[in-house]
Amino acid sequence: MEKRLGGLLATEFDEKSCLSRYHQSSLRKPSPYKPSGYLVSKLRSYEMLHKRCGPGTEAYKRATEQLGDIASRSSDKECRYVVWVAEFGMGNRILSLVSLFLYALLTERIMLVDQRKDTSWLLPLDFPLMGQIDSYNKDYSLCYGTMLKNHSINYSTTIPPPLHIYLHLLHDYRDHDKMFYCEGDQTLIRKVPWLIAKSNIYFAPSLWLIPSFQAELSKLFPQTDTVFFHHLSRYLLHPTNQVWGMVTRSYNAYLSRADEILGIQIRVFGRRAGYFQHVMDQILACTQREKLLLEAESQMMNNISKTPKLKAVLVTSLHREYSDELKKLYWERPT
Repeated sequence: MEKRLGGLLATEFDEKSCLSRYHQSSLRKPSPYKPSGYLVSKLRSYEMLHKRCGPGTEAYKRATEQLGDIASRSSDKECRYVVWVAEFGMGNRILSLVSLFLYALLTERIMLVDQRKDTSWLLPLDFPLMGQIDSYNKDYSLCYGTMLKNHSINYSTTIPPPLHIYLHLLHDYRDHDKMFYCEGDQTLIRKVPWLIAKSNIYFAPSLWLIPSFQAELSKLFPQTDTVFFHHLSRYLLHPTNQVWGMVTRSYNAYLSRADEILGIQIRVFGRRAGYFQHVMDQILACTQREKLLLEAESQMMNNISKTPKLKAVLVTSLHREYSDELKKLYWERPT
């Protein structure tokens, strides 16, 4: 069952098409958190909905044809969509992708991914808005926040909403954009067949602000300490076979034989980014104070009387100097 992550992963997936989907759990400690039966059921229902409404189906064909025909409003009410447009770095993309997928689960929408060279859950290239969505921003006339600001849309009017709207959920979103988290606005947004969303933030916790979502969220995630990311990321995020090959080769070469593995992520915020010695000093002081890494001289003394413990340290940073300095320290004074 652990291979399927407690039921998160369906048995119908072709294992060879994505080796990491079932294999990556073997490189991790077993998770103490089990997905709820309701979450597992919800994921299977989503997969069935995707089969009925996703690219290549008659329902998707009708939905895209009507998207290009403003006069047509007879869209299939069962098939509604949200398109995720990748923004900023990989970390931002992962957080926003998981958040938007949770929103898709809650609202029973099909999530599609704007086609880039580094994504795989792809929006077909013949999507009617494909040539436009990259340029969508706060000033776009169908940006939901802008429409609210200009009083061109509200949930009390009898005028039908547009066939698509743009959701600006980036770090610089305005108060009008944040109305997305309000109950009345969700009532209106629910009527829009197509949502185009740009985001670089982890907005999943903010979905608790919407009263109509709260009961469903409680059933999906009864263990509140797991939040959402733990389960949904393990369901969604799987490296391609090419990337997985690089991951496993690196793991086998550097990490697999270690008694302990320590991960250090270093991020320096501010206009002046780069390597700073005082940041390196803080990292060393913290890791040594917490006994994550011992001072080289101290470790050498301990190794005289004890069997040395092999510890692998994985450093991630936008600036390799931090990794190089740490490597140099322990290379010159081996432990």
